[in-house]
Amino acid sequence: MSVTAPLGFRAVGIAAGIKSGGARDLALVVNDGPSRAAAGVFTANRVKAAPVLWSQQVLAGGRLRAVVLNSGGANACTGPEGFQDTHATAEKVAEVLQDSAGEVAVCSTGLIGERLPMDALLAGVETASTQLSRDGGLAAADAIRTTDTVSKISFRRGSGYMVGGMAKGAGMLAPSLATMLCVITTDADLTSEELDAALRKATARTFDRLDTDGCMSTNDTVLLLSSGAAGVKPDLAEFEQKVHEVCADLARQLLVDAEGASKAIAIEVVGADSEDDAVKVGRSVSRSNLLKCAIHGEDPNWGRVLAAVGTTDAVFEPERLNVAINGIWICRGGAVGDDRSKVDMRPRDVTITIDLSAGPHTATVHTTDLTAEYVHENSAYSS
Repeated sequence: MSVTAPLGFRAVGIAAGIKSGGARDLALVVNDGPSRAAAGVFTANRVKAAPVLWSQQVLAGGRLRAVVLNSGGANACTGPEGFQDTHATAEKVAEVLQDSAGEVAVCSTGLIGERLPMDALLAGVETASTQLSRDGGLAAADAIRTTDTVSKISFRRGSGYMVGGMAKGAGMLAPSLATMLCVITTDADLTSEELDAALRKATARTFDRLDTDGCMSTNDTVLLLSSGAAGVKPDLAEFEQKVHEVCADLARQLLVDAEGASKAIAIEVVGADSEDDAVKVGRSVSRSNLLKCAIHGEDPNWGRVLAAVGTTDAVFEPERLNVAINGIWICRGGAVGDDRSKVDMRPRDVTITIDLSAGPHTATVHTTDLTAEYVHENSAYSS
């Protein structure tokens, strides 16, 4: 399961003392090869954490021997000293693996603006290196959690190879990756260019269409590593599908574990002039706090949907808009449709379908409702 499902990978998750309370907070994933091909995508936020800046430089070479991840501190907005801490972390991993820091990615998650306890972190890397195993994937997934209530793992079997992954994320989930640390592994034999193409296609239609609160993180990182240990050169179309399935599964797990959420909302936009228009409309609706509150209150308020659609520059005519909630078309032709009392709002999963009546294109964006629990959790986060 998880990142150690494919051959050629070992992992571990330990309590290094970065978090208070003794929970696991340091993970290490090691690629034993024979290949070290890798690719990555990162947050589009202009304010990037030191580990993102470091890992972007590392991935320019298209190779990774290892990924070290910590929870309990984001190492973001920590100045030159924070970047030095990231460099020192990579150097320590390289030391224990007798390898190069230039092939070590670093990921951090937690509170912004505070330095990491480097004595504990570096000692933790030393300890973790002695406990690496093929059975360590679950512990690694547990170690990267912050406000996540559960670990997120996924794997898929291809034709003679495997794809496995782990992710964390429960808050600050918005497009341009959503807030996450995600490591995906495969024992298929691919080049870094092939990995990059597959990863970008997958993230564009999974993580990039997850938008629970409209807030983009400073630390988003998704990495894809190939060990080549299965000795299989996969069909690229099949491989891209397996990577997509792992990303989609992990994105769904992020959604249902979103901070304080009581509803998982799928916003299906159909009849769009272009896919870009469909995504644009879906994102606008997903960020309507008025609508999110209505869904939390189990009120099928389609007027709030139309109001959000109308803020975009997508191609549509207002008098041709149709909206369904959980299969009931309560808005037809931009006006009242079926009786809204027919809509069953009790299920956790809510589907809002928006027909723009402007073309053949579709897209789905996922979000959650807005709850008092979400407000409470984020008002008390730094404590």
